[in-house]
Amino acid sequence: MAQVPQTFFDALAVRTWCGLALGALGRAREEIDAINVYPVADGDTGTNLYLTLESAATAVEAVFAGYGTGAQEPTLADAVRAMAHGALIGARGNSGTILAQLLRGMAQVLADDASLADGAGLRLALRQAADSARQAVAHPVEGTVLTVASAAADAAEGAEGDCGTVARAAYEGARTALAATPGQLAVLERAGVVDAGGRGLVAVLGALVEAFTGEAVREAAKAPEAVPGAAAVSDAHTRVGAVLDFDAHTRVEAVSESDAHARVEPVSDADLCAEGAETGGPAYEVIYLLEAGDEAVARLRERLDGLGDSLVVVGGDGLWNVHVHVDDAGAAVEAGVEAGRPYRIRITHFGLGDVHTGGERPPRERAQRAVVAVVPGEGLAGLYTEAGATAVLARPGEPPASGELVQAVRRAHAREVVLLPNDAELRHTAAAAAEQARTEGIRVALIPTRSAVQGIAALAVHEPQRRFDEDVVQMTSAAGATRYAEVVVAERQSWTMAGICQAGDVLGLIDGDVAVIGADVTATAETVLDRMLQAGGELVTLVVGDEAPESVADRLEARVRESYLAVDTVVYRGGRQGALLLIGVE
Repeated sequence: MAQVPQTFFDALAVRTWCGLALGALGRAREEIDAINVYPVADGDTGTNLYLTLESAATAVEAVFAGYGTGAQEPTLADAVRAMAHGALIGARGNSGTILAQLLRGMAQVLADDASLADGAGLRLALRQAADSARQAVAHPVEGTVLTVASAAADAAEGAEGDCGTVARAAYEGARTALAATPGQLAVLERAGVVDAGGRGLVAVLGALVEAFTGEAVREAAKAPEAVPGAAAVSDAHTRVGAVLDFDAHTRVEAVSESDAHARVEPVSDADLCAEGAETGGPAYEVIYLLEAGDEAVARLRERLDGLGDSLVVVGGDGLWNVHVHVDDAGAAVEAGVEAGRPYRIRITHFGLGDVHTGGERPPRERAQRAVVAVVPGEGLAGLYTEAGATAVLARPGEPPASGELVQAVRRAHAREVVLLPNDAELRHTAAAAAEQARTEGIRVALIPTRSAVQGIAALAVHEPQRRFDEDVVQMTSAAGATRYAEVVVAERQSWTMAGICQAGDVLGLIDGDVAVIGADVTATAETVLDRMLQAGGELVTLVVGDEAPESVADRLEARVRESYLAVDTVVYRGGRQGALLLIGVE
């Protein structure tokens, strides 16, 4: 259906643009993946761009949902800031990281001055986007997405008119620049393709045109025989590496394929479009989010630039996304620890030789069955991983998107996958991910777990040797037999099933509903536990968050021993999990 044309930027235009861009990248994802040859043939640039944009679009939708159905709507500043923040925290690979900075650059202009919502403002926003992205890359290379972004900004500066006119000029300038990229990078010319990151940006700008004019743009330019010629690099897509997921601020001593949690798999998230040698190169890609000040990040840039290459640092206002290729992954993480607080740490080992040569690698055999689970804290992520599951970390206020879950299912590299969302609000997201994975030939069963403690119960009875259907039935039964609760602190005044709560009150939720309102964490937790055990139980599972009182677990264990005979208790440390305490009763 054609979009209603708009002549200026507002929150609805941002929402429409994100939706159209996500659709455009979804349609072009496989094509972009296929032409990804610089500096290594990763075959995932389209996927990384899609996941980054999906995170941005989800953040914008959350802003609109926060306003509900009332007469008031989000402001342009609300929407563009959400878009930029969502892209930053969800950025995947170097292409996604640069896209996040492009969106942040636009937001810096559009959010600061409400009068810049017209064509003149869009011209300024596109220029700021291109310049800030180029500044974020340690050693920019022409013939990449940076070149395409600069050309779009140049073309926009020569256009007079409303947002639709400026957007179309930027799109046409980007198309022209994209078609010229093979002449700027020899590796693109040899493969007969245009730059993959630039191709993705053209798709995003095409969606911007459609958002303002209501008219779909013509297909983006390609180099002669671009997609057919991609077969020349397809061998490199089968190379093997080891990916390790961390979320911690402790020292990383070593990363190797012999580590206990290493999973050998096709490498992703290394689709550099900024720099790198065509032969040879560092052994690891390191990516993390970082909470740090500007001065600390400036020192971090210098240190990481000396450790490796392909350095891109984007963000600001205390939150940054860091990407670098190094031989010493531990040193790169330690540099982040010295600068601030790194988390969502992802280390990719370019295993089995030097992947920068683009040589052929043997594909690994798929496992028969795997479990993929969403978990709310680092402690549980470690627990699930030790139990053999592929864990997807969900931070408070940052739920994973469906594309991230699809990536996790692929990463599990199994013919059969059991998916545990561990959150009632993620059920539809998980269902969409399962459906996508099924189209790729993976048999996926979604168990609608609503809490991580239900996931623990399901994982405890998981038997890979059983028939798939039998295993799913047993896991579903175990999860369904587990009542769940959580203890949290109220952020604002609100009506609840237990009455009116004030900001700062301690809330005890049982099976998703507020059952207890209290002033003390331990007392509230005891009341919640008593109510749950009134219906009986054999095992109590406690998952204690970092912000909970140190004595709460001991007090609850003692209460169970004293008041409930034949009931066992097990305690786990959840880390930064949002809730102070999770409780499960089986």
